[in-house]
Amino acid sequence: MSTAPPTTTGEAPQPAAPAPTSRGPWAPLRPLVLRLHFYAGLLVAPFLLVAAVTGLLYAGAFQAEKLVYAHETTVPAGDTKLPVSRQVAAARKAYPEGTVAAVRPSPADDATTRVLLSGVKGVDATHTFAVFVDPYTAEIRGGLEQYGSTGALPLRTWIDEFHRDLHLGENGRLYSELAASWLWVIAGGGVVLWFSRRRDLRKVRGTGGRRRTLGLHGTVGVWAAAGFFFLSATGLTWSQYAGASIDELRTSLGGAPPSVSAAASGGDHAGHDTASGAGGGGEHGVGLDKVLAAARAEGLGDPVEIVPPADAESAYVVRQVQRSWPTKQDAAAIDPATGEVTDVLRFSDHPVLAKLTRWGIDLHTGVLFGLVNQIALMLLALALILLIVWGYRMWWQRGRGSAFGRPIPRGAWAQVPPYVLVPLMAVIAVLGYFVPLLGIPLAAFLVVDVVLGEIAHRRGRRASA
Repeated sequence: MSTAPPTTTGEAPQPAAPAPTSRGPWAPLRPLVLRLHFYAGLLVAPFLLVAAVTGLLYAGAFQAEKLVYAHETTVPAGDTKLPVSRQVAAARKAYPEGTVAAVRPSPADDATTRVLLSGVKGVDATHTFAVFVDPYTAEIRGGLEQYGSTGALPLRTWIDEFHRDLHLGENGRLYSELAASWLWVIAGGGVVLWFSRRRDLRKVRGTGGRRRTLGLHGTVGVWAAAGFFFLSATGLTWSQYAGASIDELRTSLGGAPPSVSAAASGGDHAGHDTASGAGGGGEHGVGLDKVLAAARAEGLGDPVEIVPPADAESAYVVRQVQRSWPTKQDAAAIDPATGEVTDVLRFSDHPVLAKLTRWGIDLHTGVLFGLVNQIALMLLALALILLIVWGYRMWWQRGRGSAFGRPIPRGAWAQVPPYVLVPLMAVIAVLGYFVPLLGIPLAAFLVVDVVLGEIAHRRGRRASA
């Protein structure tokens, strides 16, 4: 979940005072921030608009998914659920192709069991094919392609991929990373400009024209700025380039998420590779029912996912998959030969950084607080769309007569004291290194701006001569 910019002031820069020290060392920064905010918003706005519209659709996809796939995902509540092994056997009889990658037993009285198959022809290699089974009768309710740990079905998967990469693959991810890289810069600049503006010039009531547009743009932008900062930061955590830098930093600080050991205990595995297991049915050794019972004994309540052993030396892994609050992310490894628990990992034992990353991503994707979370994301997306529209309208209103979008004058950086400008440039260089889709476009903008400024200066000199 991002103008001309969120919270733009869009006004012409104020002339610098003869003695900047009387206004404080940061006063000369305002024209510079204004110019950056104006051009960054103007150029990045199309990417932000796409991200906002697709993010709005994604936030609403959770509820739409419940309606569209109600037949597959829900059943009338019954009295007693059948053993998981019988449900998996029914799924394999109906869909014998592929192998069982995981099983998600019915997590509620009215929910179906999902048997997830990999290697099914026509299904994306990064996806699974979910077979929906009535847990009371073993009736097959249907089969759908599924993606990700949240169990996204085709509708939500399509919108998710559209939001992430416009269905253009890895190259398409550059658009979303560019939007996330610049959203916090544009929002932060808007906040600085809004609060550096005189209080009497911020009001909306009783104003008209460009000043009213500016008031609406600034007011909504300031209220939504915290949400934009959050969306930008969490969006970068799984981006292509900045995400790699964040992962390295988090790992170096000991914040990488741990994983349960899937190695079997090393006992007798004579019963490990049973006929059903060899056929990709998901049953190995003691079987799914005893494995699930062992996980329940360790306190792993619904919803859970059972992952069969990857090979003869591996254990079953049972993990909780509840991302909503309160988070359930415990996991246990169970020896397929003996049914004994060989390792347990509690979410409470995860490093703080790993927990914060998990919660941040889940909040960004609308999972953590369910419907309330999704409504908040839709409001943020709508706010960003309005800010972009108001930003471009202010650009139009900056024109004089037939002129369109009078630009912000150059030269603001020359008013900034060196002891402020030099550290600022160093900070920007560091940020640009770790967030390349911020640093590279910014460097390109500065080069082009300097070249155009020099051309205009020389033309002016020739004209005066």
